[in-house]
Order: sequence, then C-alpha cells, then structure tokens
Amino acid sequence: MDIAEKGHAEPKAYGCCTPSAGNGSRASEAIEEAVPKNEVSVETRARMVRLRGGRFLMGTDSAEGFPQDGEGPVREVTLRPFWIDSTTVTNRLFRKFVEATGYRTEAERFGWSFVFWAHIPKARFNELVEDRVRAAPWWCKVRGARWDAPEGPGSNLLRRDEHPVVHVSWNDAVAYARWCGQRLPTEAEWEYAARGGLEQRIYPWGDKLRPGGKHMCNIWQGDFPNHDSGDDGYAGTSPVQAFPPNGYGLYSMTGNTWEWCADWFSADFHKTANLDNPTGPPDGTARVTRGGSFLCHKSYCNRYRVAARSSNTPDSSCSNTSFRCAACDGTVGREPLETKGFQGAEKR
Repeated sequence: MDIAEKGHAEPKAYGCCTPSAGNGSRASEAIEEAVPKNEVSVETRARMVRLRGGRFLMGTDSAEGFPQDGEGPVREVTLRPFWIDSTTVTNRLFRKFVEATGYRTEAERFGWSFVFWAHIPKARFNELVEDRVRAAPWWCKVRGARWDAPEGPGSNLLRRDEHPVVHVSWNDAVAYARWCGQRLPTEAEWEYAARGGLEQRIYPWGDKLRPGGKHMCNIWQGDFPNHDSGDDGYAGTSPVQAFPPNGYGLYSMTGNTWEWCADWFSADFHKTANLDNPTGPPDGTARVTRGGSFLCHKSYCNRYRVAARSSNTPDSSCSNTSFRCAACDGTVGREPLETKGFQGAEKR
C-alpha cells in the first residue's frame, strides 16, 4: 500500500521521527496525587546499574550531526554518581504498574495514539486510520492504539513481554518512575550512560555502525518509509536485550525506541548553562528524547548516534517511543556490588 493513498490530517511532526499529539494535557500536575511514591524495591534495584559519574565530554561537533538540534558544542560536563535501568521499561514491567495502580495512560484517556503505517493491517487500514500527519504521512492517528494494543484494536502483546513499552507519554513515564521510586534520567545522565565509557565515539560501541558486519542495534534497513528489510532481525521493536550491551552493561541505548529524558528541550540553553549536573531549561514546550528508534535511517533520520537529540510534547505518544528510569545515588540500596568488567560502572 502506498502511504499517500489516504488523505493527510492536522496532527504534526514534532522533532525527528515522532509526531506530536498536541492535546495540551497537564497530567504532570496530577501525577503526585494519582500515583503513590514508593521506595526502590529489591527487584527494581536488580535491574539497575550504578554509574560513578565524574567528567565527560558531552555533545558533538561532527559534520554528521545536526547543529540545529543543539548537538554541539562539545563541552565538559560533571555528573554525580547515579543509577540507571539496564534496559528500557518492558511491557511486562509496565503491566505490573498498571495492575497495581489502575493507571490509565494518556493514549487511553485521549482515545488514540500514533502508529507507523506499515504496522497497521492492510485489510483494516481504512477502518483504523483516522488521520495522517501532513509532514510525515507514515504516522497514522489510530483510535484505540495504546500500550497493550500497539497497532490498534485487535492487536496485543503476544510474545512481546520483553519488548519496550510504547504509546507512553512523558507524563506516563514520570508516573511509572514515581511508582518505582525512580525518576527519568537527565539528558546529561542519559548521554553519559549511553557512551558506556567511550569518549566522543559515534555509537555506544565505537565509530563503525556494523563492526565486522554485525548489527549492534535495531534501526531501519531498506527504503524509508516504504520497506524495512529487517536485516537486523526486526522490522519493529525488538526485545530489550536483543543486541549486545555497551561498556556499562546497558542495552539498546541507541535504536529500538526513543527514550524520554527529564529535561525540557532547547537547542541553545546548554551553551551558557551550568555544566555541573545540568538539568536543562527551567521550562519549555517539549521534553527531550534520545537514542533514535527502529524507524531511523541515515537517509532521513541519522539520529541513532549517541549525541543526537530530538523532542516531543509531554502528552504525545507513538509506537516508537519508550523510556528507562534512573535514580539519585543514596536513594537505592548500596550493598557491596561486584564489578564485572564494566569500566566506570558497578553492576550487580
């Protein structure tokens, strides 16, 4: 099916590869009342890695980057020690949260979310697709698309328990993190973690996208947006541990799904901001997303690089955005840990 067959709609593309809902939700103001704040459990701690922090070079001045996104200049940032999930939050884990709290995601409350066109059953395309994004018609507004029905009504999570949860907004991610006793990572923490101890490399594993011809992350292969050959093994999301971890023992820091960060987005705030544990601008209209997704391709969205940035409004959700959680040092139990070859990290 050609993606131009159905008429375009008003929803817009915001940043790279992610459409904006524009519902104007202020759910974040009610999260504290709706979701209890818990302590970090033993189970949650076991999924996390403690990073020692310190100084690192953030950003890039590479010609391969996008200056308009605020990827540069390269600057020395200092971070305190912190903890971060080794993977994005899975469908299995998010289900536990929903079952324990009765939480309803913004996609559920709004009644729809964005789905990539090729993942919608062809026989039901005209039935399910309500609108298309004018600037990115591969994004379809599907009524009933939600975290546990990722392609819309009739779809499910069969055999996807260990895939990243999607169709979650920034507000949803904050609610889940609060319930786990965690928080979202700052953008600086995310990049430090993604680099895995390597300085100024393009990817979490080095400078070659496919060292020795081996796929290291889940991105698009083929003709975007018409055909994904799935040469890396996947034409949608992959299990969170499908590819090798970086030097800190963290999985899929690039590719698979975009990940929400705590910061408001700005293309230039960081140029004059404090570089000691930076937390981003004091306000804004969109939150930072990092890491790229299974839809990224060099011909359109070369943002599966460690320094690449994007953003979306905090109420938006779609089928290629997820999150992982972090926590401040001192809020997670610190029994003696055994370091297992992860430079700069302490791993259970």
